[in-house]
Amino acid sequence: MDTDDLSNETYKAVILEAEKFNHDLTLHFGVLASSCINEEEYLKNAKKLIIEIREFDDYDLEDLFFGTLPNKLLLSKCLQQMELNINEVISIPEKKRHYEF
Repeated sequence: MDTDDLSNETYKAVILEAEKFNHDLTLHFGVLASSCINEEEYLKNAKKLIIEIREFDDYDLEDLFFGTLPNKLLLSKCLQQMELNINEVISIPEKKRHYEF
C-alpha cells in the first residue's frame, strides 16, 4: 500500500500531523504504509509505532530523527495528537471516509 491509498482523513490525521512536527517523523509514518495491506492495518501499526517512539531513549530518538535529538515535550504532544486523530478516524466507518482517485 502507498500513502496515496490512505483516506483523506487518515492522511490528515497521521501524515500531515507528523509533518507539522518534523519531516523526518513524516517519513517514518509514510514508509509504514508500504508494509500494510489496507488502511485498517495502517492505523493499527501507526498506533504501535507511536507507542514504540514513546519508549525510545535519546539514542533511539537521534537515530529516528537522523542525528538530531528532537524537543521531547513537543514530540510527546505531537504523538498524543496523532493518537487522538487516529482514534477519531477509526470511529468513522470506512465507507464514509473520503479517497482521492
